[in-house]
Amino acid sequence: MLKIRNLQAGYGKLKVLKNVSMHVDKGEIVTIIGANGAGKTTLLSTISGLLRAAAGEIAFEDRNLIALAPQKIPALGCVMIPEGRQIFASLSVEENLILGGHVLKKNGKQALRQQLDEQYALFPILRERREQYAGTLSGGEQQMLAMGRALMSQPSLIMMDEPSTGLAPLIVKDIFNVIVKMRDEGKTVLLVEQNAKAALQVADRGYVLETGKVVLQGTSPDLLEDADVKRAYLGKDYGEFYDGKA
Repeated sequence: MLKIRNLQAGYGKLKVLKNVSMHVDKGEIVTIIGANGAGKTTLLSTISGLLRAAAGEIAFEDRNLIALAPQKIPALGCVMIPEGRQIFASLSVEENLILGGHVLKKNGKQALRQQLDEQYALFPILRERREQYAGTLSGGEQQMLAMGRALMSQPSLIMMDEPSTGLAPLIVKDIFNVIVKMRDEGKTVLLVEQNAKAALQVADRGYVLETGKVVLQGTSPDLLEDADVKRAYLGKDYGEFYDGKA
């Protein structure tokens, strides 16, 4: 579904991504873990067109994304949920969701209404809060709104940047259960997450990014048992996180 080859990107003279290569197959949760400054957000920004690649290839469903404007990419089925949620605080919950479904306008109001109903079914609290200003929601509710807004466009690939940031552990568990449910319902997820424990316990595969380079890759069980990953990202006793209840 997504193939990245020898990708280079950065900011001015600062080279952040250094020949990154990876792939995401349909129906997978693939996670990218790494310390702050490793290049995780830069990678998602480059895939989504917010940052222009300096070199390399990005193919989504065999379509080259390198030359596309960022506003063109969601219509292809590739969306990003940014770090910090980036909701429209002064708009209502439902208005935020409708903005996420702008690519459905050509399909008529019925298609838009159907997507709203699907997001309300996935996140019942959003139905209760649908007329409330988005900026008054709790952090967990805002994350749910950001996820629902992204799902409104019926994407096939959802990229998520640090969804656990600033959330209480119980809310994080709920968010990751929803991520698994999305995968089980046919979505594909590329998950950037500093909480390596949480990410690897829900993902199928993972990549470890350090200073802009992929230094390790493998299945999640293999990475969870890797001595270097344990030492750098999991601690001595990482325990269990995901309860399997979506």
